[in-house]
Amino acid sequence: MAAGTNPAAFSLNGGEREIVLRVRIFYYQNRETMTQTNEVSQSKRFQFARIPEVLLHPQRTFASIAEGSRASWQTPMLALSISTALSVIVSGYLTARAAMMGEMQLPRDWEWWTPDMQNNYMQAQQSMQGPVFTYVIPLVGALLGLWLGWLILGGLLHFGSTIFGGRGSMQGALTITGWASLPFLVRDALRIIFMLMAGHSIQSPGLSGFVENSPFAAQLLSRIDIFLIWTILLLILGVGAVDSLPRPKAIANVVIVTLLLLLLQSGVGALFSGASGLAVQRPFF
Repeated sequence: MAAGTNPAAFSLNGGEREIVLRVRIFYYQNRETMTQTNEVSQSKRFQFARIPEVLLHPQRTFASIAEGSRASWQTPMLALSISTALSVIVSGYLTARAAMMGEMQLPRDWEWWTPDMQNNYMQAQQSMQGPVFTYVIPLVGALLGLWLGWLILGGLLHFGSTIFGGRGSMQGALTITGWASLPFLVRDALRIIFMLMAGHSIQSPGLSGFVENSPFAAQLLSRIDIFLIWTILLLILGVGAVDSLPRPKAIANVVIVTLLLLLLQSGVGALFSGASGLAVQRPFF
């Protein structure tokens, strides 16, 4: 202590000590409350408040998701399941109503079919107007496609990330895949609004209206739209954040996996559409 300095100058009187004590108590009480709030927020199974955050501020939200230790894929997958079900129900209702009114949608190359093929098609359509074919089978198929697509895409992304040197987990890959697929929620909402306004189901989703005689190309282009591109961008941000991958490796991983999955889905879709002539709602992709 410097010479001539009065030690009493550094001491606090009774009132000041009480103020300091109250400030410390207030700080520790609020710190404990904030900690408990964060723990409760992390422990919530459904975090619907994050849906607009992922769509509007994806990089910041994915960084927050990467810091968490709990899986949070339940929220986006539940939301996507609901939107998928609503889209299928609305489409089935409009299709059934059109069939009752005799407004059956014919295939594009109908005029080139033989009379026997046309008769078989009409008989098949009449036998498939019940609720099982209108609602149940499309709904089950759409939900199975959603959940299986989520598992396969998440697994492939985790496998590719491991090859590129990522340090993430399968849980993190599934979580990011679920959240990054939320643009399909927006697509389902817009499709429902369009169908209700137009009064008929969507016959040529995506870019499938540009091809006519190639089932594989039609299946591939039906999955390509702005919402798929939006999802790919979100996947790149999410995979980079969760797996600590550099941006070029994250882009390569997501693009390669997405392309492979698109080709696989298009091949299977072309095979089934050629065999049955059925069109099923596909939310993933």
